[in-house]
Amino acid sequence: MLKYRLITGPLLAASLLVVVWLDDRMDTVRLEGFWRELFLDRENPPKGLLLFGLALAIAPLAALELTVIFRANGIATSIWLTVAAAVIGLLLSYSIPWGTETSTAIAIISTGMIGVFVIALLNFSRHQNVKGVVAAAGAVVFAMVYLGLMLGFLLALRRSHSAWIIVGVILTTKACDTGAFFTGRAIGRHRMVPWLSPGKTWEGLLGGVAAAMVTALALAAASRWLLQAADHVPWWLGALCGLLFAVVGQLGDLAVSLLKRGAGMKDSSEILPGLGGVLDVLDSPLMVAPVAYWLLMLGLPGPGG
Repeated sequence: MLKYRLITGPLLAASLLVVVWLDDRMDTVRLEGFWRELFLDRENPPKGLLLFGLALAIAPLAALELTVIFRANGIATSIWLTVAAAVIGLLLSYSIPWGTETSTAIAIISTGMIGVFVIALLNFSRHQNVKGVVAAAGAVVFAMVYLGLMLGFLLALRRSHSAWIIVGVILTTKACDTGAFFTGRAIGRHRMVPWLSPGKTWEGLLGGVAAAMVTALALAAASRWLLQAADHVPWWLGALCGLLFAVVGQLGDLAVSLLKRGAGMKDSSEILPGLGGVLDVLDSPLMVAPVAYWLLMLGLPGPGG
């Protein structure tokens, strides 16, 4: 298990770094001719376009896993609706024009959620069956919020900051997972939530928090000489991010554990050797994404901050 984890983890990290590097490079591309017309007379491609494409590739896989978990919990939801809901959530998060009035943006998101819920209700009741309809429709909306809108916070953050800021959020969050894993294996004695996640210990959590804070402080220092001024992260913000990302990320891990335990599952799937499924990798970053958005938008001097 550990051997596969040490192989799969770095491969995923390397793949993310390649996408982020390309996404960051696209900020300097100038559109001409057909491409300028395609993007509605924009001089440059929309920020975060490749990250958006990556999210669109990942969300359906996570939605499939979520559907399996729902069904194992006795909720007879739909695969295609769950996948569609996650994708719609991402589309709404990314496509609302920057600078849209707050009330209009809220109305667009709310209308999308209502539309998804109504379609789900109609779909599940089309055979004149009332049993489990609300639960199944609620599961679809859950997928939209969890996989679409929450992941969309990272895309929203990308609109006004470097793509490397997203890497920092993910690396800091995953540093906690790694620190907690190895600290827990080495000195873990006191179980944190034995009825939900027997492998988690308080010692592991402390080790994870320490790893996340060290990582965040190192990345904050690196931002001073690798990124533009708008993306310079002060040390105090780096330390705060490390602490909060670690704690919130562990809550995200426990939230998915709650779903899996109810379904009698250890991992959401076996698609990623040593790591489990896509949800097992995304669980902590998804919960961290909204926290990261507000912390960095308020704490950094970039546009919108």
